[in-house]
Amino acid sequence: MSLVVSSLQNIAAAVVKASQHGGLRSVLQEIAHTASVLVGARYSALGIPDGYGGFRHFLVNGVTEDEFKAVPHPPQGKGLLGAIMRDRTSIRVEEINSHPRSAGFPPNHPDMTTLLGVPIEIGQHLFGLLYLSDKYNGEPFTEADQRLIETLASYAALAIAGVQLSEQQSRLSILEERERIGMELHDSVIQSLYAVGMELQLIRLDSDTPEQLDNPLRALDAVIGDIRRYIMNLKSADAQRLTIRQGLTAVLDRLHIPPDLTVEIDVADEYPPLDTPTFDAVCLILSEVASNAIRHAKATRIQVSVFRDGRNFTMEVEDNGIGFDQEHLKRTGLGLANIRRRAELHGGTIQVTSAEGDGTCVRLVLPLK
Repeated sequence: MSLVVSSLQNIAAAVVKASQHGGLRSVLQEIAHTASVLVGARYSALGIPDGYGGFRHFLVNGVTEDEFKAVPHPPQGKGLLGAIMRDRTSIRVEEINSHPRSAGFPPNHPDMTTLLGVPIEIGQHLFGLLYLSDKYNGEPFTEADQRLIETLASYAALAIAGVQLSEQQSRLSILEERERIGMELHDSVIQSLYAVGMELQLIRLDSDTPEQLDNPLRALDAVIGDIRRYIMNLKSADAQRLTIRQGLTAVLDRLHIPPDLTVEIDVADEYPPLDTPTFDAVCLILSEVASNAIRHAKATRIQVSVFRDGRNFTMEVEDNGIGFDQEHLKRTGLGLANIRRRAELHGGTIQVTSAEGDGTCVRLVLPLK
C-alpha cells in the first residue's frame, strides 16, 4: 500500500512540476520523461492529435534530437499509434512487429520491441496519447505498469487542459490589449493631432508667409495616416498571422466531428491571397458545409481541398455520404442559400454536385483581385 501511495505522490508531484514549466511543449516533454521514469522505459512519447488522424505535437524521450531528425517523417498516426488514438483504449504489446495492427517503422527509426500505449482523456475529450517502449530490464510491460501510466494520464489531462486554457487566456489578453491601444490611438492621439492641425491652419490664414506651414501640415497629415494604418494592422494582425491551413483547421476543430468520420485537408500552409473579410467568409462557408455533411450526409470521410491559379481561389469540400437528389436541392435548398449568398457578397460562386448514394461536392470559387 505504501508503494502505491508513494507512486501516486510521485505522479502528482511530477505533474505539478510539469505544469510549472510554462509552455505546452515543455509540459508535454516533462510528462513523457515522467512516464519513462515511473515504469523504467527506455523510450517514451506524448502526442497531441490534430483531429485528422495525425499529430499536432509529438514529444519524445530517450531519442536524441539528431536521431529524431534522421527519421524521414514524424509519426503519422498509422499502425498501433493510430489504433490507440482511434480506439481510445490502453494497449500492451510484447512484439510490435508481429502485431496484426503494426505498420512497421520508417527508416532510421530506433529498434523497438514492446509497447504500452495509454490515451490521455477526460470524458469524451482526448487531450493526447502516451506511448512507452522497451523497459530497461528487458521485460514486457505489466498490468501494474499500465495502471501507473493510466493514473499519470489522468493527472496529465488536467495539466494539459490547464496549460491550453492559460495559453488561450493569454491570446485573448493580447487581443484585448490590441483593441485598447487602437481605441486609445484613435480617440486620444489622433484627435489631439487634428486639434494641432486646426491651430496650424488658423495660424496659416493669419500669416504673411503661409507657405512656410505647408510642409509641417503635410507631415502632420502623413503622421495621422500612419497611425490609422497602424490601428488597422492591430485589428487585423491576428487574422493575417493565420495561414490557409491554420484558418481552416481552426474551423474544423470547433465542430463536433464523430470518431468514425475522417476529415482530410489538402491545403498549402501559406497565407491566403484574400483580404481578411473574404477569408473569414471562406472559413464560415467551410463551417456550414462541413456541419451539414456531419449532420446529414452519414459520411465516413470528408476531403477539404484548396487550390488557386492566377485568377481564382478555389475550395472544394467533398464527402462520401448518401448524397441527395439535385431536384430536391432546388426546391428546398438544404440550408445552402446562406452559403451561396455569402459567396456572392465577395464576388464568388458556389457549385454543388451530388447524387443519391454518391456523395456530395461543394465547390467555392472566388476571383483573385
